[in-house]
Amino acid sequence: MNLFKRYLRNPAAVVGLALLLLVILGALGADFAFPRNPLSLAGRPLQWPGDNARFLFGTDQVGRDIAAQILHGARVSLAIGLVATAIAAFIGLVIGALAGFYGGWLDDVLMRVTEAFQILPNFLLLLVLVAVFGSEIQTVVLSIGLVSWPPVARLTRSEFLTLRQREFVQAARSLGVGDFKLIFREILPNALPPVIVYASVIMAVAILLESALAFLNLSDPNVPSWGNLIGAGRGVIRVQWYVSAIPGVAILVTVLGISLVGQGLNDALNPRLHRS
Repeated sequence: MNLFKRYLRNPAAVVGLALLLLVILGALGADFAFPRNPLSLAGRPLQWPGDNARFLFGTDQVGRDIAAQILHGARVSLAIGLVATAIAAFIGLVIGALAGFYGGWLDDVLMRVTEAFQILPNFLLLLVLVAVFGSEIQTVVLSIGLVSWPPVARLTRSEFLTLRQREFVQAARSLGVGDFKLIFREILPNALPPVIVYASVIMAVAILLESALAFLNLSDPNVPSWGNLIGAGRGVIRVQWYVSAIPGVAILVTVLGISLVGQGLNDALNPRLHRS
């Protein structure tokens, strides 16, 4: 309860939570508002918003309802962000925990592997993975998770290096607690707050990465993602700019909401700010 009160004291965090809840409600209500397949033809192509009462945001160049794609795309984009974040967090937590707890040669090996993944920019490595393994949505999500874990591993390692010398860890070790329980029951719960905060960054970046892939026609064209809609509107952006602008605003609102929520969590979980 105290955490929630501290979170609500931050106006920007409240705005972010409201924006994120708006996107989530849109995703949950997509099937009720638009029960048909959002990728099916709905009317005359390239109708501007307001030209036809049936199409709140108009239609794209093949006659699909943009509003339907926005709401259904919210579900796809949030799912991409959540699953990719879960994959990155799992890999990063395991590698960072092992490196920080044991140290020595294992730490050196795992950190060299982490650095190897960080040599190339995330998006360039993502392009390579998608080019090799295909652009199905499952492959795209897995690839985004695989390029996003190194910062989590480094953050977890630094937390473990600090926490492994604490009194509660030494006490548990003196009682005969095994390494597995020390890592995952004693130290990891205390190392999670900064990782949880950073997860919001991963989720926002994952949505942007998928949108960038879709803009380059490298994401799955069979899902109604916002990136696919932006990419589809690229050819008519000079005259029918709304086709790309509307999903762009949806991405902006979602990423902004996630970022503000993450910042609010950081402020609420930071003990130094509590004391001040």
